[in-house]
Formats: sequence, structure tokens, C-alpha cells
Amino acid sequence: MAEAPSRPNSTIYVGGLDTSLVTAATLSEAFIPFGEISDITLPKPEAPSSTDLHRGFGYVEFEDAADAKEAIDNMDQSELYGRVIKVAMAKPDRKETGQVGLGSTTAIWEQEDYLAKYAAAANEDREAVEHSRNEKPEDPMQGLEDLDVAGPRTE
Repeated sequence: MAEAPSRPNSTIYVGGLDTSLVTAATLSEAFIPFGEISDITLPKPEAPSSTDLHRGFGYVEFEDAADAKEAIDNMDQSELYGRVIKVAMAKPDRKETGQVGLGSTTAIWEQEDYLAKYAAAANEDREAVEHSRNEKPEDPMQGLEDLDVAGPRTE
């Protein structure tokens, strides 16, 4: 299977896998009771020096979306090789859907709606700073003319 699931409604995410014991064959054996499996993907570690088989999660793609739902209902929070696994519907790849946000490859200030949203507020802030620079500060000695004796008042 490619990086992104080709059938998003029938592809499940399986997380919390043991990186040295779980293989595609193991996942196949664990999930075949729920329906026909069309593909299994275990993403490889990004570090070339890693000895792990995968990154601790994978995707199982079923032929039918109902089978995927049944697998989620029965396998979520179950145990595989002594580890509790998380099974949920796989989310579509952000690169394909064009979504931006957390984990985006585009800086937030380069996103089109950022400037439109925050430009007005930035201009108001700039104007307030300029206004405060143009105002003369209040004299701290003003209002002290009426005092004839220094020190605390005694009555």
C-alpha cells in the first residue's frame, strides 16, 4: 500500500505495536477474522540506523468498510504481544486533503488566511504604539505644589 490509504472508510489505524515482534503477517492473523484484508502497511523508521521493523503503528485496509468497523469495535484496547493496542479509523493524509495546521509543512505566517486574520489587529497595535510615543508623559511632580511640609501627615 502507498503512504496514504486508498480506501479511507475501510482502512484502520493500529497503534501501540511492539516494534520488534509484530509483522505484517502478525497483523494479518489478528485481523483476518473480521473480513477480507486488501493491504497492510507498517511504516518504516525514519532513522536509517534503527533496528526496529516499523515505527510502532500500522494500517490495515479491508475490502469492506463494515469489516473495518467490526475490527475497531472488537480490537481497540485489546492486547497483542503483551501490549495494549489502539485501533481506530485511519485519518486521510493531510497532503492529499490539503489541510494545514499542526504538523503542517507551511509556516503559519505563510498561510493565506493568517495575514487576513491578523493584519487588522497588527495595524491597531502599531497605531496604539505610535499614539503612546507622541503623547508626553505625565509629570510625576505635578500636584505636589500644595504640600508645604515633606514627610508623612500628622494630625
